Amino acid sequence: MVLVAALIPSLATTSWADEASSNVDLVNPLIGTTGKSSTEYGGMIPSTAPPFGMTRWSPMTRDNHVGRAPYHLNDPKITGFIGTHQPAIWMGDSGYVVGMPGVGTVKTATSDRGLTFRHADEKASPERYTVDMNAGPGQTLKTEMTATSRVGVLRMSYPQDAESNFVLQATRSGVTGHVRIDPDAQEITGYNPDRQDKGLGPFKAPNFKGYFAARFDTPFASYGTATSAAQHEGQADRTDSDVSAYVRFPSGTRTVQVRIATSFISVDQARANLAAEVPDDQTFEETVGKTRAQWNQKLNRVLLQGATPDQRAIFYTAMYHALQYPSEMSEHGRYYSAYDDKVHSGVSYTGYSLWDTFRAENTFLTLFAPERIDGMVTSMLQDYQQGGWLPMWKNVTETNIMVGTNADSVIAEAIAKGFTGFDRKLAYEAVYKDAMTPPDKDTELDYHDRQPNTPVEARAGLTTYKQKGWVAADRTAEAGSRTLDYAYEDWAVAQVAKSVRHSDDADFFLRRSKNYKKLFNSSTGLMQARNFDGSWANGSFTEGDKWVYTLDVLHDIPGLIALKGGGEKFASWLDEYFAGGHNNHTNEPSHHAPYLYDYAGQPWKTQEQVRRITDANYANRPDGLSGNEDCGQMSAWYVLSALGIYPVNPASDQYAVGSPFFDRAVLHLPAASRPLVISAPGAASKQYVQALSLNGRNITQPFLSHGDLLRGGRLHFTMNSAPQSWAAASPTPDTPDLAHTR
Repeated sequence: MVLVAALIPSLATTSWADEASSNVDLVNPLIGTTGKSSTEYGGMIPSTAPPFGMTRWSPMTRDNHVGRAPYHLNDPKITGFIGTHQPAIWMGDSGYVVGMPGVGTVKTATSDRGLTFRHADEKASPERYTVDMNAGPGQTLKTEMTATSRVGVLRMSYPQDAESNFVLQATRSGVTGHVRIDPDAQEITGYNPDRQDKGLGPFKAPNFKGYFAARFDTPFASYGTATSAAQHEGQADRTDSDVSAYVRFPSGTRTVQVRIATSFISVDQARANLAAEVPDDQTFEETVGKTRAQWNQKLNRVLLQGATPDQRAIFYTAMYHALQYPSEMSEHGRYYSAYDDKVHSGVSYTGYSLWDTFRAENTFLTLFAPERIDGMVTSMLQDYQQGGWLPMWKNVTETNIMVGTNADSVIAEAIAKGFTGFDRKLAYEAVYKDAMTPPDKDTELDYHDRQPNTPVEARAGLTTYKQKGWVAADRTAEAGSRTLDYAYEDWAVAQVAKSVRHSDDADFFLRRSKNYKKLFNSSTGLMQARNFDGSWANGSFTEGDKWVYTLDVLHDIPGLIALKGGGEKFASWLDEYFAGGHNNHTNEPSHHAPYLYDYAGQPWKTQEQVRRITDANYANRPDGLSGNEDCGQMSAWYVLSALGIYPVNPASDQYAVGSPFFDRAVLHLPAASRPLVISAPGAASKQYVQALSLNGRNITQPFLSHGDLLRGGRLHFTMNSAPQSWAAASPTPDTPDLAHTR
């Protein structure tokens, strides 16, 4: 838990007095809640929910929308407590619900009901959020909040002798929703059909709604409904725009608890979720304890020694962030699919920011939440069955944001790491379609970023990619990025083909994965997009430039090194890349770049750059994330790098070795036969690796396999304060590529 005491450089941590200390207490949910601009920061909120929670509950200081999160540290007022389904700052929310306590006259309009607060009076942890709000001269309204996956619980302590009330807002202006008050059941129910990015992608989901059932432990003295500030006293049922319900409590009421259950299926399902997750006889503290226990289970899978208090806060907050994505969409065995607008049986997830998360977030999950992987892959395959394609960026349904079919990589990684609880034949059918079937209107649309009213984008420009070996920049947007991504994804598809014994297909896709070479401009030494006629084009890259994308050959680094003239020349070019400020850690295409020195025979430079990037981009402060979290990718990079490993080619089972940050990290990986102890004595002041051994066996190349980690034992780094020649004999293009070996 974190006690916020103004905007000071390092935030203090403390424990709830009645709970045992654990790594949960080291989490600082305020990291990433402000930054250098209104959008270029972590984009995070101090949310309360268990790992992968369907609905996250957060204090609300502003109306959220695409490009704006519901909480920002610099805002002076709280206007509500929101059950949000917004997975990332650049995505829209969907089916949200907002509750807000008040005193005196009922205020139903968002602009009227805000209450000021001080960060010194705000406490945040993964399992509970508490704030004291100023309700008037000498009046403090305290609100505590906890949550399960589908139920938020608010406990309000009203000022003495104050008239107490509560407003439940279903929708905002321009969105028609429903509220219904049942005073006998002490319940408010309703729905919100809003999907803020509904204009993206082809699936309009006409029956989508976020349902809710709010049940109070205190009778209502009076009630009404409202449209914005216009109140309808005594009316219990309303369907309207900007609609809300309000209730007043009997005179003298000091404490009220409300449990707000959410559902994508129905009000009855919301009630069932309430009964299953926070039954009537479960106390607020018991709910806090159960959610805390779930975080304990995950965060205590890593025990650190030799870390500073700030490093511990950064590390465990990074785990807290990364363990929120993707989020559950199924509800105790059933789920609503926005692809076919129907309810199905099974397990489902949403918030698949795959262009971001295939790089390290998914790898993080294979290590620290392997029990979820089969269900997450199965969820993507269900999306394929119901919508015709694997997801690209699923926010309830396909949004067509970003480029590439990175689900191919996630599936290949699951297979490479031995996960078997999904249909591999169906998986191959799905990735094969990605690789071979152009999207509808591929020769008519350019598929630019957030282009409205498009079919499923999949591999836009695949028509010219199949004809020429590259996506034509004069016909499809972001063609340079797409060509390089498709080459990598072809490699991933080849791995899936091998797993189902389609060897001819595997050979075909492996050959096609070399298409990245067709973008290499030997006269400049950089990757460059091409027009249909083969001429060089300018730009055409996604969140990066030709410098960044010259390194976007995740599956064949030795081949890239050969294009650049060999390991020494490649390393010199990397020196120029970093010295010239081309590496931009706030955007994901740069994330693997520091690890490429490992392949060029100069791993000590990987060790230098990883530490430099970490110091520049992560801190235990509200502005401690330099870029948007992007569904866990920024944080997953930190966690893995802090442990000394990184998946340059995530579709394989290989990790490049970096430089551990701590003297000792004990990993209790769920799939491992015994703990893995990563020891690096003196790591804080000695960033260079002098030697590495795994269970007494010397490791002479800077690569480890997933199996190495799961066998557990001792991974011992001998550290030094000066650059060392360890692992300088790197792979060359004419020797086996370790990143491809399984």
